[in-house]
Amino acid sequence: MIINMFRVFTVFLLISVVYAKHEIYDGASVYEVQVENEAQSKVVSMLEEQLGLDIWSRPGPSRSGMVLVPQNSKEEFAYKLRLAGIKFQTTVDNVKEQLEIEDRLLAAASDEISYERSNKAALPLKRVYRWQEVENHMVQLAQTYPDKVTLVNGGPTYEGRPVNYLRVSTTNFQDLSKPVVFIMSLLHSREWITQAATLYALDQLLVNNTESDLINDIDWIIMPTANPDGYIFSHDSDRFWRKNRKYGRRCMGVDLNRNYDINWGTESSDSPCYEDYHGTEPFSEPESVVTKKILEEHQDRIQLFLDIHSYGSYVLYGYGNGELPPNGEALSSVGVLIGDAIDAAKLTNNPNYTVGNLAQTLYPASGGSQDYALSVGVPYSYCLELPAFRGSASITGFLVDPEFIEQAGYETWEGIKAGARYALNNYRMRKEIQITV
Repeated sequence: MIINMFRVFTVFLLISVVYAKHEIYDGASVYEVQVENEAQSKVVSMLEEQLGLDIWSRPGPSRSGMVLVPQNSKEEFAYKLRLAGIKFQTTVDNVKEQLEIEDRLLAAASDEISYERSNKAALPLKRVYRWQEVENHMVQLAQTYPDKVTLVNGGPTYEGRPVNYLRVSTTNFQDLSKPVVFIMSLLHSREWITQAATLYALDQLLVNNTESDLINDIDWIIMPTANPDGYIFSHDSDRFWRKNRKYGRRCMGVDLNRNYDINWGTESSDSPCYEDYHGTEPFSEPESVVTKKILEEHQDRIQLFLDIHSYGSYVLYGYGNGELPPNGEALSSVGVLIGDAIDAAKLTNNPNYTVGNLAQTLYPASGGSQDYALSVGVPYSYCLELPAFRGSASITGFLVDPEFIEQAGYETWEGIKAGARYALNNYRMRKEIQITV
């Protein structure tokens, strides 16, 4: 009885502390915005810094966008949109209330599984895990499967934390005839649901493996937390924090997915206060340098690169400026293969995945990870945008209902498997051609 009371008190205390940090979103609203032309799109972009908007998805002539507006900016936001003839409607009245629902759901899920975990090598995908918990899990996997798993410290973050990742291989990455698949998540720290994809992949490769070809014939690099500083900050201080934690006199952080050395600075912001601020120069941020080093170290063998984001149900490929690489048709075909595999496993009420070039399908964006991977020779490089799951709790967007965490991991893994097997077969075929020549 005493233990149960302690558990209840602990959960109550946790929720009370977390609620306090959400005060900045009290009265803030989320609007769906529809623009008809580029001039109206520019109005929304102009208001971004003026009014402190958080653009969750940028509106364009062919798609609506979602914009979070602080309480003290809502009146002016509505006035200026009406003045420009831009249509909009409210989708969330009070963001703080949505955050409090998420807190309650995740706290209850955490309390439930903390006392039922039986297989210490497995990590039940019933809640979102903090950075240190994931770090501990990776250490445990390396200790439990020393013949298959190597824990690698890719280097320090801006605040000095390690960007750790796992190399999963039955041959310790020594068999050069095997292709490499590289997956990472949480480059954008507020996209918590993406953690499910990398953790589920580790579980299926190591703990609950029933498809031996995936681990015997392929080497894997899996990075669950590509932006540790930002991820911790999104838990402790600001749930919707997207960037890293680079110090700035006016505004903090750099959008790591605009910091890679490919068309850098052409389709991103040079203002530190924008969510897509690209930094002072290509690879100015230690976190993006970690990815760069991995791609260069295994340049000849990485055949599939997946940078997992949310939200939107997309399989996107480069280039972010709208130009297509020489293998554009192959990128599209394999992207469709990945999308179809996810669609076959998805929930029926979620939309099918859309596959396409980033700029042509969503919006132009430069300096992205998937573009950089393409530029250094990775043949199949994608940004996966997981869907916004919505259940009875009615939270959606970046917010996570624990009811859907395992589903997110499962359906994404189906797409990863399809892409990995295609990459494996293509790699073998090219190797055979090289031998005969």
